[in-house]
Amino acid sequence: MSKKNTGNINNTDTAKRKKMMRLAENIAALGMLFICVSLMIPLFGMTSVEAIAPFKWIYSTGTLIYIYARVASSMKSNEPMRLRRLRRMEFWAGVCFMVGAAFWFYQEQHLGPYAGPLAVIKNTILFTLAGAMVQIIASWLIYSREKKLDTQSDKNEHLAGH
Repeated sequence: MSKKNTGNINNTDTAKRKKMMRLAENIAALGMLFICVSLMIPLFGMTSVEAIAPFKWIYSTGTLIYIYARVASSMKSNEPMRLRRLRRMEFWAGVCFMVGAAFWFYQEQHLGPYAGPLAVIKNTILFTLAGAMVQIIASWLIYSREKKLDTQSDKNEHLAGH
């Protein structure tokens, strides 16, 4: 009887974990949307540094949302070590976004109002692209690893059934 209860507890924990992971993915997508919008609008309407100044706050907000989601998704995981490392890799994409936000604030103060808008956000764009590349690679690797683990667990269940 205790084994059966333990199995139910593990299934409940797994279901809660999957629900939390889906929520974290949606929150991370919201952060990425903020980051994308905050970069796209200034690129299409670069008139002056003052005109793009409010978008640094949107970018920073998106970065914090993204990092929060990645920290939440990597906490207390009972996943295999390789999968946990890949999830931490997604966190490092958020660090790239955070460095991009810091450069936006720094360059705006350092270069002043007479610099061109592209000069202010060029490093932000660079670190955003680096973070996006890390995120894409981590997502592909996580997907392939989860697929491999599912295939292995299905094979194990099939062998145990016979």
